[in-house]
Amino acid sequence: MASHSRRRPLRERRTALVLAVAVAAVGVLLSLMMALRPDSEPNAVRAAAEPAAGNRSSAPATTPAEKAEPSPKQKPKPKPSKASPTPTATTPSARPSPTSPPRSSPRPVSGTAPLAGRIQPQASYKGVATHYDAADGDGACLYGPSPDLMVAAMNHTDYETSKACGAHILVRAANGASVTVRITNECPLPCAPGQLDLSKEAFAKLAGLSAGRIPITWSLLSPSTADTVSIRYKTGSSRHWCGIQALGHRNPLARLEVKTGSGWSRLTRTEYNYFLSPGGTGCGGALRLTDIYGEQLTVDGVTIRPDAVQPTRVQFARH
Repeated sequence: MASHSRRRPLRERRTALVLAVAVAAVGVLLSLMMALRPDSEPNAVRAAAEPAAGNRSSAPATTPAEKAEPSPKQKPKPKPSKASPTPTATTPSARPSPTSPPRSSPRPVSGTAPLAGRIQPQASYKGVATHYDAADGDGACLYGPSPDLMVAAMNHTDYETSKACGAHILVRAANGASVTVRITNECPLPCAPGQLDLSKEAFAKLAGLSAGRIPITWSLLSPSTADTVSIRYKTGSSRHWCGIQALGHRNPLARLEVKTGSGWSRLTRTEYNYFLSPGGTGCGGALRLTDIYGEQLTVDGVTIRPDAVQPTRVQFARH
């Protein structure tokens, strides 16, 4: 009896467990069926899939290809080039560099002076004249003191590494007055192309010194002269190194060459108007001078005597 009474509660518990499992299985099945229905998406899933109303974009989503290439109607017009425009008659040109002639400079006359630089013969240049105290007439060209104070300083651009040194310039003012000067100095920047800085003595021939600055035109001359060319060796010159300078030439000097065993060797011109032979080549020997018109003069017998002005018997022809 005792054993029979103990088996009955166990059977009842098993029956209750089976019923609980069955009920749970039915619940899971119903949940799966509800989840698989297309119109019964859970709110939690829908909330995660949709952005909040305040962050939702009003524009439709686009693909990367659509963003990279706009439609023909939306393509922007090309931007204008940033390069400087081509100067026109109404566009003022910038100040030219020393190697670029100003637009106001006249074109060189073809064939008249094949070795001329910026300053061409038979051409008229416009500019302004100012004045300075020339003192003894010496300047950047290192010609030395002179009693003739009808001299001028050429602007840096037209000075052209001392190529203007010794040039004779006819200067005209708007009032009709004129004066002839010789270039012995350089007017540094900001002196503009075309500008001449005249000695006070020369400026006074054109206008009162109180004017300070006046418009002018000027042109290159090939003057008459009874003088001949002179040669000077620079301080410190020897057979191993020398600087050579020509003085008193009628026309601007284009080249200075020295005689070597293999021919003529052209020397380099400096801004202080000497031609240098760094290794001593040709120092104390024959020299050959060439003006802007191409005429050549040969000079012999000039010894190395530093700082001494040695006259020759030659001069360039007048043009």
